[in-house]
Amino acid sequence: MNHKNQWNSRIVFLLSMIGAAVGLGNIWRYSYVVYSNGGGTFFIPYIVAILIMGIPFLILEYGIGFKHKDSYSNILKGIHPKLEYLSWALVLVIYFVVIYYLVIVSWDLVYLGSSINFNWGSDASLYFVNVVGGSSNLSNMTTFLLPTTISMVIVWFSVWYISHKDLNEGIGKASKILIPLLFVLMTFIIIIIYALTLPGAYIGIETLLKPDWNMLWNINIWLAAFSQIIFSLSMGESISLTYASYLPQGSKLTDNVLIVVFANCAFEVCTAFGVFSILGYMSYSSGTPMIELISEGTGLVFVVFPRIFNVMGPIGHIIAPLLFLAILFAGITSAVAVFEPMINSTRMKLNWSRKKTVTVLSIIGCLISVLFTSGISSYIVGKVDGFITEFCILLMIALQSVMFTWFYDIEGLIPILNENNRVKVGKWWIVILKYILPVFLFIMWFSGVYDLLLNINQFEIIVYSSIAISILVTSYVFTKIDFN
Repeated sequence: MNHKNQWNSRIVFLLSMIGAAVGLGNIWRYSYVVYSNGGGTFFIPYIVAILIMGIPFLILEYGIGFKHKDSYSNILKGIHPKLEYLSWALVLVIYFVVIYYLVIVSWDLVYLGSSINFNWGSDASLYFVNVVGGSSNLSNMTTFLLPTTISMVIVWFSVWYISHKDLNEGIGKASKILIPLLFVLMTFIIIIIYALTLPGAYIGIETLLKPDWNMLWNINIWLAAFSQIIFSLSMGESISLTYASYLPQGSKLTDNVLIVVFANCAFEVCTAFGVFSILGYMSYSSGTPMIELISEGTGLVFVVFPRIFNVMGPIGHIIAPLLFLAILFAGITSAVAVFEPMINSTRMKLNWSRKKTVTVLSIIGCLISVLFTSGISSYIVGKVDGFITEFCILLMIALQSVMFTWFYDIEGLIPILNENNRVKVGKWWIVILKYILPVFLFIMWFSGVYDLLLNINQFEIIVYSSIAISILVTSYVFTKIDFN
């Protein structure tokens, strides 16, 4: 393998993988998902998702990528030519994640600029609706939130700049710089400690930890937990597979998986404690029940933190810019990782240079992202995120579990995975991937689809159908036409 397409150290790989995992999924998404799915009850399906899907499937992705050192589409095509279509469907779904994900990053960039003078004023909710994220009022879909649109273009340029360079000069160097800065600047630690000392913080913590056992029978909580692990760990998206394909011989695999999973989960749980402490304080000081306190949905974090900065005094003016800068770093490193499978597969399929591939895909992605910066930005992002993670990627992971355990020599990966690693895998790892995980995922997927069909509205039908048709048609084109 060319040295430009190989990590030059384990630490660069780990920082890149942690950068892919620790991102807006932990900050923007996790607190909202926990809050809207029963608080403490959510931790039960969350832990189950980590044990039967997160760790086992990531180990599988690491092993396959490391063994074949090829693009995801070429690996599936090697198993069976007809599987190439499925591989393109997956990388296109992940490409779509980049498209709406960078819109969320652009919200943060707007807040970074606003944090200097606290431009959000005394009503953080109103600022988010009118300036940054819009509302669910479909009549606003023909207007555009200019600050978000401009920020989105800037963020896309940043991702292009990092991604168009060779592996270690681009992703590797960015990860070495941004991830350490992320943890240095991760003022969440200060905010969490400060939040825990606020009057009423206990109200939020009790809401977070108190379980409602009856909600365990609600399929939507399980879908939310599994989709959260999928989103935050970038699971089943061929990101881990692609990054592992750049590893040199003698690399640790299963050990690295556990490090990445632990870092990811610790980060998002700590964030949740901070957010819920602040929510408890807000409930205590306003006399408003927590269930009625937040109505912004996907904008939860972007409303909660400005409110707490407003009451922190002068120190808030220091912490606020650092916080939003840290979120920006987290978002960009994750976006770069999510972008990589589409880049790698397209580059190999079309025999293009990396720079040309990244440039073309960035222009197309940026143009589509504009549609997510309208007056219903947060509403449509939330709807598309739920559809992509809970239905598209969930189904893809179930299908991959079947393909890589029933039609692929998965037992041949065990010696590779156990070499140079303290943590070993064996027959139980295969049993989980071959039987337990697919059955679990297919049951959830069919139940989720049934529930979706019962509650879907006309706007959602149009959006979901447009996404599905564009992905299916483009996958067919990439599969059938020989560009070489």
